[in-house]
Amino acid sequence: MDYKKVKAPTNTVTRDINELAAPTGNIYESVAIMAKRANQISVEMKKEIKSKLEEFSAYSDTLDEVYENREQIEISRFYEKLPKPSLIASQEFVDNQIYWHDQKKDNGNRF
Repeated sequence: MDYKKVKAPTNTVTRDINELAAPTGNIYESVAIMAKRANQISVEMKKEIKSKLEEFSAYSDTLDEVYENREQIEISRFYEKLPKPSLIASQEFVDNQIYWHDQKKDNGNRF
């Protein structure tokens, strides 16, 4: 996922409950869908930052000393400035970019 192109706000935004509940018919179901998507985004971001930081890591002979270089700090700052996974997930839900499947109804919903 290209996080530079994410349109989600970096601060908390007040959302209309009726707007969030409209696609599913239930606010709790909508929140559960957004929470699952936020967990997926979080895991994806964590893997990505870990792999990028490992490229620049330099280990010394002892386990106590791990040096950080300038590239690692810049990568960390970039990820710190990104919106939180929950904000990205809620924006995707509002923009109808999340696909979910209700096993009880046996049909997928895509908005």
